[in-house]
Formats: sequence, structure tokens, C-alpha cells
Amino acid sequence: MPSKAQPSQTMTSPSGSTYTLIRDAVLDGTYEPGAPLVELVLAKQYGVSRTPIREALTRLEQDGLVVRGARGLVVRERSPEEILDIYEARLVLEAAVVEAAAKRHTQLDRVRIENAVRGCEAATGHPEKMVAANDAFHRAIWLSSHNEAFIGLLEQLRLHLVRYPGTTISYPGRWEESLEEHRQITKAIVDRDSDAASRLAREHFEHARDVRVKLWENELS
Repeated sequence: MPSKAQPSQTMTSPSGSTYTLIRDAVLDGTYEPGAPLVELVLAKQYGVSRTPIREALTRLEQDGLVVRGARGLVVRERSPEEILDIYEARLVLEAAVVEAAAKRHTQLDRVRIENAVRGCEAATGHPEKMVAANDAFHRAIWLSSHNEAFIGLLEQLRLHLVRYPGTTISYPGRWEESLEEHRQITKAIVDRDSDAASRLAREHFEHARDVRVKLWENELS
């Protein structure tokens, strides 16, 4: 399937920036699922040699955003099965991260999480701010786990979710529900109740998974 638009050709540095530009074009749908990614074509589009393109594509393949087919690398297709796989992994990781945050958070971490909850409340009614505030809340918890391995794995999962259109908090009633879940998770973390924090996190992402599946079904209908 051809890409729906030409990506920006602005290049300022080698493979790192090339990777970011191509990755972002995959994530925002400029390169649609199934679109071929050909070194020579990309090198011409981005105004670089084939070496940084090859390095960028290798990283994207490692990320799982592109796959090798019979005719070379293509953008990975999307599917409801992938959504379920991502959330199955995310449920485990987020529960573990929240549990770690409940055990390890510092006073600064606590302030950061509580500020993030207030940021979510203040963002209500402003869709773009809601997305950013929701992301900030979960990242504050990630940081409070003090576990770089967890954070790295969650960042990888997030890359795959970004490929799916829409956001769970846009679903009718989900934002209000999510806010209350954020408050409950925060209280469990602050109370250092790791069992409750882990359980609440699982429930939170189970709800998010169910909404994400509904959004995908709506897109297909």
C-alpha cells in the first residue's frame, strides 16, 4: 500500500535524526500499514545516503514497527490481535511499575504524581491537554518506580499503541472514569499499599483495553 503523503525532507544530522523522522512518519500514518520502505527511495526523500537510512530501518525493525516481507521491509499491519497482545503485556508491566512506585517512591516522586493528578483534573474539557496530562500522570509513576528496564519496555509498547487512531480518553465517559482511577492509584501509592496499587493499575488498563478494542471496532465498521 503506498504512503498517503510525502514526509518532510528536512534533515539536520545522520542516522539518529533519520530514524526519528521515519519513525514519526510511520506512527502518524504518513507511511500506511503495508507500505514498502525502500532504502533508495527514502534516501532520496530525506536527502541522505543509504547508510543512515539502512541504520534507521534496522532500528525500526527492532522496534517491531516494520517487518521483512517477500519484497523487503514494509510497515507493520495493525490488527485487533495486536491490540490485545500489547495490552496483555502492558497490564503486567504497568501493575509491576505501580507496585514498585508504591514501595520506592520518594517525597519528590509523591509531589510529582499528585501534581500530575491535578493536571489531569485541570485539563478536563480540553482534548489535547487531556492526552498530555494523562501521559504525564503515567510517566510520573514510571519514574517513581526507579526501574529503567520497566520504563524502556513501556516506551516500546507505547510506540505500538500510537499507531492506532483515537485515544481511549475520548470515549464517552472514559475520562471521568479514568480520573477517579488515577486518584485511587495515587492514594494507594502514597499509602505504600503496593498490593492495592498493583490491583488498581490492572483494573485501570483492563478498562482502557476494552475501550481501545471498541474504538478499533468502530474504525472498521
